[in-house]
Amino acid sequence: MTDHTPRPGRRGVRRLFARTSWPEARFLADVLRTETVGGALLLFGAVIALVWANSPWGDAYAALGRWVPWSGGSALHLDLDLATWAADGLLAIFFFVVGLELKREFVAGELRDPRRAALPVVAAVGGMALPALIYVGVNLAGGGEGLRGWAIPTATDIAFALAVLAVIGAYLPQGLRAFLLTLAVVDDLLAITIIAIFYTDDFKLLPLLAALVPIALFGLLVQRRHTWWWALIPLALVAWTLVHSSGVHATVAGVLLGFTVPVLAGKGRDGVAQPGLAERLEHRWRPISAGFAVPVFAFFAAGVSLRGADLGELVTDPIVLGVVLGLVVGKCVGILGSTFLLARFTRAQLDEDITWSDLLGVSLLAGIGFTVSLLIGELAFGSDGVEGASVKAAVLAGSLISALLAMVVLVRRNAAYRAIALKERVDLDRDGVPDVYQRPEG
Repeated sequence: MTDHTPRPGRRGVRRLFARTSWPEARFLADVLRTETVGGALLLFGAVIALVWANSPWGDAYAALGRWVPWSGGSALHLDLDLATWAADGLLAIFFFVVGLELKREFVAGELRDPRRAALPVVAAVGGMALPALIYVGVNLAGGGEGLRGWAIPTATDIAFALAVLAVIGAYLPQGLRAFLLTLAVVDDLLAITIIAIFYTDDFKLLPLLAALVPIALFGLLVQRRHTWWWALIPLALVAWTLVHSSGVHATVAGVLLGFTVPVLAGKGRDGVAQPGLAERLEHRWRPISAGFAVPVFAFFAAGVSLRGADLGELVTDPIVLGVVLGLVVGKCVGILGSTFLLARFTRAQLDEDITWSDLLGVSLLAGIGFTVSLLIGELAFGSDGVEGASVKAAVLAGSLISALLAMVVLVRRNAAYRAIALKERVDLDRDGVPDVYQRPEG
């Protein structure tokens, strides 16, 4: 077995996946705990949807998703069925948390340092470009009818991926966890951009410009540290309504609102740095996002009925093949390959505690594209019809295959790191900070 005992690094050699700071490590641990529970609930909602949709009562499941609770909202384009409310409304909460994460990463996290940001950014771009190219190639060979769904396999499900990593990778190096989280955050930013640019139909400029008013008022209040729920929530709802009316996907409103929240905070009277407002709001809203919004969306989005379907025709469908190959092969090769090329051309080296096998497992894990892939699939082909059902089946299959392959690799690597951890336990000092975070670099 390879010896992973930390060794002194050579001065001047850039290390990829180096350990983050102790505050960043604590933040990451909190995120992993929340996302582990959220990922389990997401999986639970998806399983219930699949069982119900393929049961004798499958028509009732479909009717529930098509039920319109407010038929009088047509003037504001709010006469939406429950499935659309889940995709456009509840996912806005998820993307609000994503907006908070993005701003925190750019201001105080891994992305604030261009040298540290280069790795997850390059890996995210590679992990989105290659799946899209594979999907386009497969569909061009199949006639080109499904090209509108080129972006479906480009997304990584942050909740699902982090949940799997938390369950099977308790002893994996902290640098890998930070890399996956930052990669998924950059991935979300690119996915939001793709949705806003390529999947916006019937665009109306006036409502979008009007949405800037409540967003600006929301930003003014949070910049002055006013967190009055009775003011912020109505402003957020008005912003969401106007963005939805503009034709831009309404979840973009959540990201824009998250961007307005300040990240940095001053020190308290005792001289100890206080958590910023973005971190406090993220701590408050992440459980709602991971524990309610995303699982409910998964419940309405994952219920693909395979009753009477021709499985032979399904597995040869270019849309299905493009999505599955994009998630399983494209994501893995794109992330692993771009990281290798970055290391090769910058002469950087992996951190002493990490091997390329570890990165292979994490790259496979990034092929779990559940939530955002399903959302893009609905925007591209709708939730009903043959194409919509094919997309759901493909996303579920590709995500499951990626998760299983990642588990095969990471369970073995986790066992190796567990053996090392048992030999070299990290003691805690009186200040509660592990010694490894207090040792000088190099």
